[in-house]
Amino acid sequence: MELGRLEYLQALVTEFQVTDSPEAKEQVLANLANFAYDPKNYEYLRQLQVLDLFLDMLTEDNETLVEFAIGGLCNLCLDKTNKDYILEANGVEPIINCLSSSNEETVMSAVTTLMYLTTPHSRQQTTALPVVECMLRFSLSASRRLSNLATVFLEDYCTPLQVEEARNLSKHTAVGIPLPKD
Repeated sequence: MELGRLEYLQALVTEFQVTDSPEAKEQVLANLANFAYDPKNYEYLRQLQVLDLFLDMLTEDNETLVEFAIGGLCNLCLDKTNKDYILEANGVEPIINCLSSSNEETVMSAVTTLMYLTTPHSRQQTTALPVVECMLRFSLSASRRLSNLATVFLEDYCTPLQVEEARNLSKHTAVGIPLPKD
């Protein structure tokens, strides 16, 4: 049965690469993101370079592809090997860019992924000043899910000094990452 799993995942990756249909690409990426939820699939997904596929999709114009890609990365980065891979592949920056999405699911997954990716080595990147500023804005969101998640990020991943610095900076600027639409 295990061999069948790898072959099935390979078929999905191949279908994603060969299809021209945006709807088919979305469906396949959604399936891959769902398979990323099961630790039994981590090794296969690494072997098939699905982490790279997800990272590549973060810069797509198609918001649905971005949503499924960040969801897949969020599922995969609980694993230490996958987390290290994403960090070494310079994955933090495109994940941070997902914070400016107008899609709330994309933003929620991006915040959660940043939490999972935070290590003593990556903390400087995952809690950079613009990210902390963004979390301050999100903590004021009308969406309870987003405001609660942003508050947890600020309390558990940022130092009081970082939060204070971001608050002071926010007072002097009106521009920034917009809140996602409902």
